Amino acid sequence: MKHNEFVYMTPMPVRIWHWLNAFGILTLCVTGLQIRFPDYINIFGAYKAAIRLHNTAGVVVSISYILWLLYYLIVAKSLMKLYIPTIEDLKSGIFRQAFFYFLTYFLGKPNPHHSTPDSKFNPMQKAAYLVIMFILLPMVIFSGVLLMYIAPLREVLLILGGIKTLIGTHFLLSCCFTAFLFVHIYLATLGHTPLAHFKPMWNGWEEEEIDDASTEKTVGR
Repeated sequence: MKHNEFVYMTPMPVRIWHWLNAFGILTLCVTGLQIRFPDYINIFGAYKAAIRLHNTAGVVVSISYILWLLYYLIVAKSLMKLYIPTIEDLKSGIFRQAFFYFLTYFLGKPNPHHSTPDSKFNPMQKAAYLVIMFILLPMVIFSGVLLMYIAPLREVLLILGGIKTLIGTHFLLSCCFTAFLFVHIYLATLGHTPLAHFKPMWNGWEEEEIDDASTEKTVGR
């Protein structure tokens, strides 16, 4: 037998940050395409208008990132626990989760990771978010700031290889984020229902499908 339980998984500050960040990054991706390929893409009219919107979204995402970091470091005090993979995660957890995503999910098997407020992310998510939030996003913000203030930061640009190198790096990082968005949305549909992982980002509560038989075996041990 199976039954459903509701767990308060996502506090309101995290939900607000998530959607603010999501819309900001989406805006950056779309405006970035027009800036990169102005001869083929014209969504926001004038080229300068796309640049202004791109820069505004960049500032919003940068401030959002700082608030996210401060929240998990100072308020929730759970940054390391939620986002840093453990030794067990690296040794076997990532492979077990990948096996679920690529095979056993399609065979109707349960997710090997059971989310809780203190352990929201599975090993693959931890590894991905570690790279995204602590490496790629800071690099995008840093390169974006340099591109916004080319004249006053000219010396820094020269040290980093010049403006062409910086533009190319910023574009490649943006491509990584665009790919991550598609993967992120797809994996979010792999709950016990397609919307099971989306609902907590609106109301905070995640509906977990509990297998009573599995629970009894665990308790019996």
